[in-house]
Amino acid sequence: MQPNGTTALLDEIIRKALELRASDIHLEPREEYLRVRYRVDGLLEDDKPIHKTKQAALLSRVKVLVNLDIAESRLPQDGRTTLKNIDIRVSTVPTLHGEKVVLRLLKRGQIQLSFEELGMEKEDLEIYKKMISKRTGLILVTGPTGSGKTTTLYTTLATLNAKDVNIMTTEDPIEYQLPGINQIQVNQKAGLTFARSLRAILRQDPDIIMVGEIRDLETAKIAIQSAMTGHLVFSTLHTNDAPSALIRLVDMGIDRYLVEASVIGVVAQRLVRKVSLNGYNGRMGIFEVMAGVTPRQNMKTLAENGKLKVQQELTTREEIARVIYLDN
Repeated sequence: MQPNGTTALLDEIIRKALELRASDIHLEPREEYLRVRYRVDGLLEDDKPIHKTKQAALLSRVKVLVNLDIAESRLPQDGRTTLKNIDIRVSTVPTLHGEKVVLRLLKRGQIQLSFEELGMEKEDLEIYKKMISKRTGLILVTGPTGSGKTTTLYTTLATLNAKDVNIMTTEDPIEYQLPGINQIQVNQKAGLTFARSLRAILRQDPDIIMVGEIRDLETAKIAIQSAMTGHLVFSTLHTNDAPSALIRLVDMGIDRYLVEASVIGVVAQRLVRKVSLNGYNGRMGIFEVMAGVTPRQNMKTLAENGKLKVQQELTTREEIARVIYLDN
């Protein structure tokens, strides 16, 4: 059976996104047309707009793809599906001229990287590997949305995964399914919060726990308690640098002595575009690795790590300035 016009149009949009190595597709209704943009290496690029008359059918086709309610256009919706080896996560929100839709694309297997491929310098990598080899404690990965925190954590969990270890995660959303690891999808509507799922995980005899994000005091308390009672716990925070993660926990209401007793390390990170002969191609991480709760004497800051990448001709000074500036 030949695909209809709307199906063919969506197929072409997804095909082009994959060709460009885009992480996201944005379909943005405007008054006279439907804007199409692709996020490539962290930046949005415009494609040719789609005629307004095709907007409703195209957005409905996306909803059908991920089993969303095509009759509901007043409330946000989320869904996901898999096409061949591509995981697609869809989010819709109502806007002035129609529903804005974002499709996040992830190739299966794409997330499984080695530590060396993440971009950590040798010294930082050795320190991080020592941190994650411990049996108990809390390790935090910080940075803004889209800075590669999930990739770092998934790479870490894949490295630590073994047949004699019980690894459990609670995530919102589950970005990638990790073989051999027990992953829980947070469901706020059903009452399955990070805190509630984390309490349930503690009754499942875990060795290693990953909490997608510490968003509130309750989750922070349980994560720290878990780290102090025989578990290795990983989580993320939104802070500008590694030392600020500790301040953030205290500001949330955690006693400083508990922070100092539980946190065994913090990694702050950003993603920058790599340079090639013909311009930028792909991205890599710049890192700030802090063992314990105080910066070591020779610890490289994010800016210093970025400058080193420039000296190694892996990226440009302009790219480092763009990423650091945007975070401040």
